[in-house]
Amino acid sequence: MDKKIILSGIQATGKLTLGNYLGAIDNWVKMQEEYDCYYMIANLHSLTVRNDPEELKNNTLKILAIYIAAGLDPNKNTIFIQSQIKEHAELGWILDCYTYMGELSRMTQFKDKSAKHADNINAGLFTYPVLMAADILLYQADLVPVGEDQRQHLEITRDIAERFNKVYGKTFVIPDAYVRKESARIMGLQDPESKMSKSATNLNDVIFLEDEPEVILKKFKKAVTDSENKVKFDPENKPGVSNLMQIYSSITSKTMPEIESEFNGKGYGDFKMTVANSVIDKLKPIQEKYKEILNNKEYLEEIYTKGAENARKMASKTLEDVKQKIGIL
Repeated sequence: MDKKIILSGIQATGKLTLGNYLGAIDNWVKMQEEYDCYYMIANLHSLTVRNDPEELKNNTLKILAIYIAAGLDPNKNTIFIQSQIKEHAELGWILDCYTYMGELSRMTQFKDKSAKHADNINAGLFTYPVLMAADILLYQADLVPVGEDQRQHLEITRDIAERFNKVYGKTFVIPDAYVRKESARIMGLQDPESKMSKSATNLNDVIFLEDEPEVILKKFKKAVTDSENKVKFDPENKPGVSNLMQIYSSITSKTMPEIESEFNGKGYGDFKMTVANSVIDKLKPIQEKYKEILNNKEYLEEIYTKGAENARKMASKTLEDVKQKIGIL
């Protein structure tokens, strides 16, 4: 029986965070036995904001190294760099012609990013969801792991695919959202109402995967809690404490009642220290392996070259089918 296909990726901007790891990469590792997985570094998507060229290149390799250090096996997954597969951009343009302006103008992420980057509201930012649709549809993905902030983009992908299939016959698999029940949504340490972000301006708000243990400890000590001094899971009334519990639960697999019981009668100081140490212990082997892999440029080149070859097989097959159906010689 053929395995279902999963596709996901992370943009090559900024340093990866604990949120990226617990909310995405750690779950990808768990999927690699059960699914046929395609994981990319989305460096074309990164161009919607201005990047330093050298930094973009280095971030691409850093993310690739973290993927592998965190446990993604290059022999079990297709791990590739988006820009090395020209079919992404080519199918993106074709699908632009099957996407309506009204659909794109309703995208909340376009509105949010336009507000943040008012001096650079470019066409790529507007058509970003179409390139994302091309990413997904090229590999005939059955499932796409998405957070709430990307669900709207998956919906427009489904709409575009159904529209194309209706005109030209079955061409694309209609992808579904993959929502892992235990998947964590990690919020900021200083702003627990917002998702932990690579682009955070307050560095105490975010744990980067490259942070040293003493830095991690300091950030957790400064994490926002409340005046109640009681470890209880209540996201609405105790967002800071609940977020720390979510982080601890994701790392230890303990349930919220178990965590509440563990810290019954203990103050936030003990709680923060325990959460910080659990993060430090979890990241230590990943950080060590990451440094080793990042220094081996030949190995990284071997991985992304092999990944591109494997990705291209599926992508070129899909694109050829599309071009034949629409009359492109």
